[in-house]
Order: sequence, then structure tokens, then C-alpha cells
Amino acid sequence: MELLRPEATVLSLGRRVLSFDREGRPYHYFREGKTYKRALDGSLHLRYREGVRRRRRLAPEEALGVYREVLDLAEAHLRDERRREEVLRWTPEGLLDPTLYRRAYAWPVSILPPDAYLSVVLQATTGCTWNRCAFCSFYQDRPFRKRTPEAFREHIQAVLALLGRGRLLRRGVFLADGNALALSEPLLPLLELVRAHFPGEPVMGFLDLFTGLKKAPSWWERLGGMGLRRVYIGLETGHAPLLALLQKPGHPKEVLPLVRALKAAGLSVGVILMVGAGGKAFAEAHFRESLALLAELPLGRGDVVYLSPFREDPGTPYAAFDLAPLEDLEGELQRWAQAVRRLGLRASRYEIREFLY
Repeated sequence: MELLRPEATVLSLGRRVLSFDREGRPYHYFREGKTYKRALDGSLHLRYREGVRRRRRLAPEEALGVYREVLDLAEAHLRDERRREEVLRWTPEGLLDPTLYRRAYAWPVSILPPDAYLSVVLQATTGCTWNRCAFCSFYQDRPFRKRTPEAFREHIQAVLALLGRGRLLRRGVFLADGNALALSEPLLPLLELVRAHFPGEPVMGFLDLFTGLKKAPSWWERLGGMGLRRVYIGLETGHAPLLALLQKPGHPKEVLPLVRALKAAGLSVGVILMVGAGGKAFAEAHFRESLALLAELPLGRGDVVYLSPFREDPGTPYAAFDLAPLEDLEGELQRWAQAVRRLGLRASRYEIREFLY
């Protein structure tokens, strides 16, 4: 059975389901319990369960084999002539080719919140203004730079060329990289360009505490009038000694006036907490003080508390702390989620290993 949507073509073949964007590129393939997802750079990622959830990026030759299989199935079963032409103009090698992606993104998109995976990512900046957190390796490969309006316009055009009609699948614009909302006046012409190319689309972005506090409440109202709708804050913990250990500046309590200003401006907020950070030594204080801080925040129905299972990266300074990890991270996540929901707040898992753009 084929389902022809304005934004996608879906083939349902018993225990196989194939989804293509309107450029004809496969972006999701479910085959007998295994899920293959294609990223915009052409790479193919496999998700499956063997007792626990498993994931891996396929080697190029393996990815080519899956792409051949997908195209063969489309050739055999796709009946609509126009959609058939969209899909079959591709070759396996063309689907794997990262050239257009690299033209659009000189530096790869490193991480997004889970509800922004299908947004259009525009790099107003590259890198992170701080880039010294002990646990983070996302932006170690690049300096922090802000784009001029001219460079940002060229970047938008390259992203649109990459997406083509695949843009129909996407909702909203995410301003990257790590802390694009840290910009002051230079951000305004960039938002004007976003509004010109993506009229009516909601804009989202990351923000850190120490930068956000420097902005007047009227600043957030101004950005809200230019399309900003959601701000994601990497709070990580409500326990000040743990935040200091993680080498994030500021104090957790500083999130209170920032969130108040954001909510007064009519913006929704995503608060990110890292469950398991600090290991056994910090577990109870991390849990207790983070929940107490959440209870003070003026969060509502449109806001989300993201619970991110902490994954130690051996290449970061955190690894040298030699902190014993929690024995049951999944159980701890459940404990946090239940406690957050008892506060009347929305809790959502934020698994960085699931990231795919």
C-alpha cells in the first residue's frame, strides 16, 4: 500500500515500511524489527533491540546495500508515476554522497533537543561561547564564530538547496550552534533573514544561564516578536557544587530570574537536566536540589523538563574525575521522571545517542 502525503511518500509492505521525502530520498525504513534512518549527510543509522536498545552507524558499503534494497522495493511496488520518478532518480551512491550537506554545513550539526530533530537547522554561529564544560565534546573541533548577515544569507541558500522539497517534512527553525542566542544586536538581522525565508515558522535555540542573565526582559519580548518561540536551557543540575565540578559558570538559582523573564515574554522553555552526572557521590543531592529548583520555576503546560541520561565521554576532563557511575541509570531516570511529573510538569527523555539530523 502506498500513502501519498504532501510532505512524504510512504510504502507499507507487510513487515516493511519505507518513507521518502519529496526529494525522493529515503529517511526511514522499518524492516522486521529494525529501523534504518538516513541523516542529511547521507549516513545511515540502525536502531534495534537485543534486550536493550542498540544503535550504530552503518559502514558505507553496508549502507549502500540497504539503499539498493530500498530502491529495488520502490521500483517494484511504487505505482504513482510522479512519486516513482522522485525516488528512482536516485542511486545508492547518490544517497550516500555528503557533498550538498558539506556545502550547507561547514561544521556538522552536533546536537539538537529531541523535539527539534525535524527542524531546519541554521548556524547563526559555529561553536560555543563557553566551550569549557568538563563533560562536553560537541564543539571541541571548532572555534566560536558568529556569521555576518551576508554569510548567513549564503548559508540559508545552501541549506535550502540541500533540503529541496524535503523541507516540507520540517517544522520550525533551530538557531545553532551551541549558544546562538548569546548574540545581542548582531542577532537581529539574522532573525530578519530567517523570517524572510521561513515566514511564520517558530524559531528555537539553546541559551546558557550566564549569558541569558545579561539580557533585559524587554530583549526576550523583542525576540519573541521576531519569531523566537522556545528556549532550551542546559541547567544540568540544581546542586551548585556539582555544577561547579562540571565547570559550568554561575549558580543554579540564576535560572529563576531568567525563566521568569522568558515566560513573561511569552516564550516556552525547555530545561535540560543530566541524570547520573556526578555518579554515586552526587546522586542524592543532585536529585533533591534539582527537584526543589524545578518546583520554584514558573513552568507551564507548554514547557518541558528534559531528562538526559549522562554518558561519560572518555575524551573529556570529566573522565579524569574518576567518579563511580550509577549502577541503575534507567531506574534513576524513572525516579526523576516520576518526581518531575508529581510537580505537575512534563518530563521527556533526552537521549544524546539518538541524535540524528
